[in-house]
Amino acid sequence: MNFLKIFLIFFLISLFLTNCSKKEKVSTIVEEDVEQQMIRAFREGYEEFKAGDSLFAAQKFNEAELLFPQSEWAPKAALMAAYVYYAQDYYFDAEFELERFIKTYPKNPDLKYAHFLLAMCYYEKIVDEKKDLGPLLKAQEKFNFIVKEYPNSDYALDSQFKLDLIQDYLASKEMYIASHYRKKKKWIASINRYKTVVEQYEKTIYVEEALHRLVELYYTIGLENESQRYASLLGYNYQSSKWYEKSYKIFNKKYKSQVELKKEKKGMLNKFKRLFD
Repeated sequence: MNFLKIFLIFFLISLFLTNCSKKEKVSTIVEEDVEQQMIRAFREGYEEFKAGDSLFAAQKFNEAELLFPQSEWAPKAALMAAYVYYAQDYYFDAEFELERFIKTYPKNPDLKYAHFLLAMCYYEKIVDEKKDLGPLLKAQEKFNFIVKEYPNSDYALDSQFKLDLIQDYLASKEMYIASHYRKKKKWIASINRYKTVVEQYEKTIYVEEALHRLVELYYTIGLENESQRYASLLGYNYQSSKWYEKSYKIFNKKYKSQVELKKEKKGMLNKFKRLFD
């Protein structure tokens, strides 16, 4: 993740607190009293965050925002509340704060960071993509939004990287289900899942195995032309792959891989040595 924005936030906070100390010498009126309360809440939130009490820090940042919502620092306080929740893995609370920030401050210059942090909240909640696709699909949608809306930002680069990882997650789920059907001898259902991997997740690490399984399954159900078609596709793109060797062996029963030949040689050598024991 790109933390440049986070460092910038802390720099601005430090600058803000320094400026605040200078303003304390100005004669007070009612509006300035509210501003001083906001300054105090913001400073306490910042200090509590550094001390490790994120929950109290978030409350103080929310308090600062509410005390002086017209201040240019109100949206920064809201964003800091979201970040401290995220930093301590309180993703649901962070999501709430970020969604509120996006609705409340739609023209804020930090909006793209808010979208990115929200996407990261979804992404961090991915526990088991095979059982729950919700967080993964939400993260994918938000990262795609960032790539489309802010293509020249650092967040777009990070988002694209996360999208590639999400593709692997989704392909992994398809492979898991396809394998389950294959073990149950539900050939057509298994074929459809492997075809999904080949057609929709061709850039993932699973495509080679998926092609081999299609060769294997089509051969099993007697559709040798289809089997040979996928074997040719596998050979054309991944001829050095172990999965191509496995597919080649389906049509050439006597073919032996280098690993098998080495095992045979080793076995023959052991037999020869025993003659002299």
